[in-house]
Amino acid sequence: MDTDLLKTFLEVYRTRHFGKAADNLFLTRSAVSFRVKQLETLLGVSLFDRQRNNIQPTPAGERMLEHANAVLTAVERAKQDVSLSKLQSVQLTLGIGHNVWDSFLNDFMQPLSSGLEDVSLRMDVISTAVMSKQLSERTLDIALSFDPLRIDDIEITKLNRVNLVLVSHQEGQTIDSLKQSQYIKVDWGTAFNIMHAQELTNLPMPKLHTSSAQIACEFMLSNGGCAFLPETMVKAKIQNNDIFLVEGVNPMRRHIYAAHWGKNERLDEIEQALILLTDKAYQ
Repeated sequence: MDTDLLKTFLEVYRTRHFGKAADNLFLTRSAVSFRVKQLETLLGVSLFDRQRNNIQPTPAGERMLEHANAVLTAVERAKQDVSLSKLQSVQLTLGIGHNVWDSFLNDFMQPLSSGLEDVSLRMDVISTAVMSKQLSERTLDIALSFDPLRIDDIEITKLNRVNLVLVSHQEGQTIDSLKQSQYIKVDWGTAFNIMHAQELTNLPMPKLHTSSAQIACEFMLSNGGCAFLPETMVKAKIQNNDIFLVEGVNPMRRHIYAAHWGKNERLDEIEQALILLTDKAYQ
């Protein structure tokens, strides 16, 4: 299947507009329309409902989204695998769950790079659903997430603990005084949501709900409010009195889990990567 057709489909899906997709792809609008029509003819289904200024994916188009992303990811990986330099014999692909980078993995770029000298690394922030699918399809080597993935023949390694602290832009806040504050709820996974619902009923309804700790932190600094953020991210800001710990609230602890297929042909490199991650985590 022509990857240009898939790329065009994804851009129309993203923009919901043939003209905008054409601008982003440096094509004419008629070329974009022709490519989408080619793909629809190839598949034998309509991918979009075309109404003036209202382009919406059909049910078939919604289903096609996942397949298009998977094909393009596989093609990209194949290109990288076959074009590795003489000094890089293997490529490892890591799928990173939302917030895993900000709370944990950011500190590991140098240890991984220096510890895996002959390995090329690819890192993508993806959803848990995409991680599970790519692990099952063997297009992902290591998945890093807050909730362990439950897939047959997949091995799970507990890497590290992340402390989430409740911080506020105001000093001297308690859980009760936060009722008048803007709460920013960050998605820290299923276990966090369960603990949140059971133990933090006094918090106000979220002003902002986000899957990015960085977005939450920047919003709080600009607009005020409170949020659970990684201790490593806010430590310096607390020391500088830019933000403050909410009094009387214990940290909520989350673990980072690594998942990989036990029969992966790159198992030696995967195990070395996990050793590097685990060693630094507990130093």
